[in-house]
Amino acid sequence: MNILIQGGRIIDPANQTDKVADLYIVNGEIAAYDSAPEGFEVEQTINAENQIVCPGLIDLCAHAREPGPAQKGSIKTEAAAAVAGGVTTIVTPPSTNPVIDTRAVAQLIQDRCEEEGKMQILPMGALTKGLQGEQLAPMAALSAAGCIAFTNTRNPVADSLTLTRCLEYAATHDLLVIFQAEDNALAKGGCMHEGSTCTRLGLNGIPESAETIDVSRNLLLVEQTGVRAHFGQLSCERSVRMITEARDRGLPVTADVSIQNLLLTDENVNGFNNDFHLIPPLRSQLDRAGLIQGLLGGSIQAICSDHQPHERAAKEAPFADTEPGMIGLETLLPLGLLLVEQNMLDLPQLIEKLTSAPAEILGLPTGNLSVGSTANICIFNPEAEWQLTPETCHSRGKNTPFMNYPLKGQVSHTLFQGQVVYNA
Repeated sequence: MNILIQGGRIIDPANQTDKVADLYIVNGEIAAYDSAPEGFEVEQTINAENQIVCPGLIDLCAHAREPGPAQKGSIKTEAAAAVAGGVTTIVTPPSTNPVIDTRAVAQLIQDRCEEEGKMQILPMGALTKGLQGEQLAPMAALSAAGCIAFTNTRNPVADSLTLTRCLEYAATHDLLVIFQAEDNALAKGGCMHEGSTCTRLGLNGIPESAETIDVSRNLLLVEQTGVRAHFGQLSCERSVRMITEARDRGLPVTADVSIQNLLLTDENVNGFNNDFHLIPPLRSQLDRAGLIQGLLGGSIQAICSDHQPHERAAKEAPFADTEPGMIGLETLLPLGLLLVEQNMLDLPQLIEKLTSAPAEILGLPTGNLSVGSTANICIFNPEAEWQLTPETCHSRGKNTPFMNYPLKGQVSHTLFQGQVVYNA
């Protein structure tokens, strides 16, 4: 379909573009700016006046829950949530049921996503078989089956020699390894950040060292093996400093942070709201400041949602007994715009952290609006005020503290491969 996106403010950080212009789409690709390409006949016009036109967002960590417990979510429901939030690509962890440690499971996820035809799901493969931390998973075969990277999620690889062999294998095949750093022994039994709020509430805490010790070990092994590594969902200021030092030494490491850890702290847990039970936990004000500084300084390249849908029953128990996590695909952009409103980032910087930066980490050709590139596009009104409600939420999970919260910045259209897959 030939589509004209008319009069929008086009922000494309990959090409350092920020201007008001018309955008022309032909056969699923971006064909031209400003002037129509030769022979162009408009089949659909999208009025983007007073709106932002940017690449479709790329989310580095979002659980689709399929295959797995259907009550939490499915590729159908979470893809609908993604495009409602302007997200056209998500990276999903291998902690499915069964685990993504065979070609069949990796292919199943991609086939189901292709059936929906709304967006792209890139599976991460398991670093070890069954995420058990004992035997290497068949990473080369999984990569050939479409796995974009490899991780053991927060499951421990206690034996450092086993982890070293995993990283050596990944380095040999130039595969990206993603760490979600956690020392399970130190985190065991904890449900929030270890600090004064935790003590006052009488809850078991997770110390910063549960993350920083694992970051330290992983960085040493990255240096030893030369593997390309990415640290997902950092939560501690000290972790950011270690990543900064590693990058200064030339190590091939990148990092991301979830939007909730940039906006919230452990003090938000005060009312025992189970939607604030998150792993990694919300940390201190100092940690939040360190994460923002890392984002501004370039040590943290991307922002993700860490979308984890849960059924209602999973959040109906005493705080420590509930399942951790919150949904975030539909709120990723408006919550990111809060950082712009608070003058922590400007709008092009935010869009970079959500588009071209994650694309570069993953080695994807998307995340830009170059002529000839696939037309994955998000159009949103940065001034539109709205609320996410249980009735309007597309995700099967409704677990977020931002439900019924006044939000600013609403997606009006999402295009995937040149087709309108969401229209508000």
